[in-house]
Amino acid sequence: MQLSIIVPVRNEAHGLAEFAAQILPLTQQGIELLLVDGDSSDATVAIARAAGLKVLPSQRGRAVQMNTGAAQASGEVLLFLHADTQLPANAVQAIAQGLQKGLCWGRFDVRILGTSPMLPVVAAMMNLRSRLTGIATGDQAMFMTRDAFDAVGGFPNQALMEDIEMSKRLLRLSRPACLRAKVRTSGRRWESRGVWRTIFLMWQLRWAYWRGASASVLAQRYQ
Repeated sequence: MQLSIIVPVRNEAHGLAEFAAQILPLTQQGIELLLVDGDSSDATVAIARAAGLKVLPSQRGRAVQMNTGAAQASGEVLLFLHADTQLPANAVQAIAQGLQKGLCWGRFDVRILGTSPMLPVVAAMMNLRSRLTGIATGDQAMFMTRDAFDAVGGFPNQALMEDIEMSKRLLRLSRPACLRAKVRTSGRRWESRGVWRTIFLMWQLRWAYWRGASASVLAQRYQ
């Protein structure tokens, strides 16, 4: 399996050296790694290149950046990873096994790192909800075959909920491979805003999106 890992970044200088140290060993296994920068105003690009990471320029916007990376990726399987998320040690093998079951896409379970005792609960609910509905989030490190990505036209060019919409499109092709292996992602977004406040906000946004609200309007509320 030829795998390409695509990482959309913007102003990630504070944690990029740690991310590079964790992810670079995978390139020694023949895995392609592409960072797609959305017009960072800090030292993200300089740090990434100094660490030996390949950086692609892109317009700002996570969906646009992920599509830009996919357009230049050579892998038959595409993994979309956030810069504050760490893959498990057996990630490549787990993806290959998940896709051997006749499925064309999937995601990992997630563990949210932080000090709040609510974060493990949030992660458990995310994993359960995803397993029941077949809807994945970007925090869960979505992966898919190149053929599946092309068949659904890539990520929708919208400011928020691009992962939700992408999941809906991919569900037309197959159910996801819901891997039990856990990626570890930062809880900074939850803790900086307040865990309960963030939970309520996300459920409000998801409900509004389901009811037909514009992703651009919801993105303004989220920010």
